[in-house]
Amino acid sequence: MSLTFHWFLPTNGDSRHVVGGGHGTPATASGRDRPPTVAYLSQIARAAEDLGFVGALTPTGAWCEDAWLTTAMVSQNTERLKFLVAFRPGFVSPTLAAQMASTFQRQSGGRLLLNVVTGGESHEQRAYGDFLDKDDRYRRTGEFLQIVRELWEGKTVDLQGEHLQVEDAKLARVPDPVPEVYFGGSSPLAGEVAAKYVDVYLTWGEPPAQVAEKIAWIRGLAAKEGRTVRFGIRLHVITRDTSEDAWAEAHRLLDGFDAETVKSVQAGLARSESQGQQRMLALHGGSRDGLEIHPNLWAGIGLVRGGAGTALVGSHEEVAERIKEYAALGIEEFVLSGYPHLEEAYWFGEGVLPRLAAQGVWRHPFRTESAPSAQVPFAG
Repeated sequence: MSLTFHWFLPTNGDSRHVVGGGHGTPATASGRDRPPTVAYLSQIARAAEDLGFVGALTPTGAWCEDAWLTTAMVSQNTERLKFLVAFRPGFVSPTLAAQMASTFQRQSGGRLLLNVVTGGESHEQRAYGDFLDKDDRYRRTGEFLQIVRELWEGKTVDLQGEHLQVEDAKLARVPDPVPEVYFGGSSPLAGEVAAKYVDVYLTWGEPPAQVAEKIAWIRGLAAKEGRTVRFGIRLHVITRDTSEDAWAEAHRLLDGFDAETVKSVQAGLARSESQGQQRMLALHGGSRDGLEIHPNLWAGIGLVRGGAGTALVGSHEEVAERIKEYAALGIEEFVLSGYPHLEEAYWFGEGVLPRLAAQGVWRHPFRTESAPSAQVPFAG
């Protein structure tokens, strides 16, 4: 088995500092350092493709550019990279979403993956005209995915659900291949949706023991549905030739967090209805102290950023070991990012991936040889 790695397209802007935002909080001023133009995002995407990342995640929300439109444009500047497009079921009809996905597959050559985001912040949802509470949003997501999956199978769908109704719905052309569905959530209703409808369950980068609990939980629920689910994890990375260099970079980023920004972001995130976000906040408690919560797992990003708030920090060898530790739990896919995203893609792609290839747990998906062109230093 070869592990799968995805990168991230910063459609909220990029910087040599952490760009905050997400979960109802706005992007921080650092996002203006490198605006998310199609040209810049395409540069990141081409680098990721060359280095051996299979896909690239794009976020969703008021704090960033629209994921569907942006990836459709960036896809024209790449050849093989897939796009893990985040979208919210409450903002588009299931029939239209199924049609959009089918069109994207044909026009991109089968390079669409879907990250279904139910939406954890009611105040942000209401800004888009969605007034359901959190539990009802998850119930609607289940109905949404039921309709979409049946349409992708070529069925004519009639459903009178609690939240969604379609009549005589069908697609003129079904997608080939059918896009895989990625999904995350820590609430009981999120687990039910994952067990019934998704291909890959995503978790944020919690310590291994907590990740193992989530995997066991979802596996058990999926087994009751007669299904199996793959698992992925969302992390930032700071990897360098030496551990000292990596931690120096982490401390440089931390020094760029002014106290007022941290206070404002933490106050905003504390109101989050997302159980996953609350689990992220608990890892650091708003404090700058004790941020290494597991060997090489740093919770500092979460001081100013909603959502994924932890990073793997260390030498290339240490980061590779942590990845193998998560893989041993059952994690097969890693959705990674780093600031700035162009440079960090190369640090990881040229530093960590060759080591994983040499140990037989990864191979380049687009090349016959097993590693990127960079050479692993000879230790002789």
